[in-house]
Amino acid sequence: MDKNLIFLKLGGSLITDKTRPRTVRTDALKRLCAEIASAYTHDPNLLLLLGHGSGSFGHVAAKEYKTRDGVKDTSPDSYWHGFTEVWHEARALNVYVMNALREADIPAMALPASASVTAKDGKVAAWNVEPIQRALSNGILPVVYGDVIFDDIRGGTILSTEDLFMHLARELRPQRILLAGLEDGIYADFPVRKHKVEVVTSESFIELSASIGASAGTDVTGGMDSKVRQMLELIEEVESLSVQLFSGEIDGALEKALRGEKLGTLIQNDF
Repeated sequence: MDKNLIFLKLGGSLITDKTRPRTVRTDALKRLCAEIASAYTHDPNLLLLLGHGSGSFGHVAAKEYKTRDGVKDTSPDSYWHGFTEVWHEARALNVYVMNALREADIPAMALPASASVTAKDGKVAAWNVEPIQRALSNGILPVVYGDVIFDDIRGGTILSTEDLFMHLARELRPQRILLAGLEDGIYADFPVRKHKVEVVTSESFIELSASIGASAGTDVTGGMDSKVRQMLELIEEVESLSVQLFSGEIDGALEKALRGEKLGTLIQNDF
């Protein structure tokens, strides 16, 4: 894939109110899509893959039915019902995202993982990524999101956007991953937020992990700590990959990040 490929995640806490079920932050979502459109105008050759979290949609049903932990043949029927409920909720939020992208005049297609991915014990086992590659090659923004997945071990499970990025990064080799959320970086004293960390490495994370904390609101996929651990693992595998974690709540920040400005906290290899 092109060396300038960027993966962007719009966090669930950024595009929804995670303390209120099924609540989209409509104005924020509209602004973010406008910033993506502006970045495309500035650089028509921008190669971007977009992912988004489930926020106050999928996470609520997922917690109720414990879907992430697995849904097997021996599970109560209600748990398989819950599996489909999580699917409906994740898709419902995706419809909002896709409509906002369309209103911003961005040619985009959702390529849901539930229809194309199988997993083994909570990790991607098989995924034909050619449709994503074709979309990128033809100027279409491919969109993925956290979704329910049939799993060879767990029966059914949930893969987060970061789980999907892990697999796609190994396949497509992006140059950068941008994680836009509410927080403007990682703090050594979370939740006080007086000492922001500019760079996190595998070595420094050992000391930071106790203070990073989990997400506010319901998040069945692990919160901030899990996200950072996954990105640290990934940069060890994908050469020249850099990861930025920053706030998309600040006007213009997303466009600046897409155009290469260093914002928030950089996650990188030890040197």
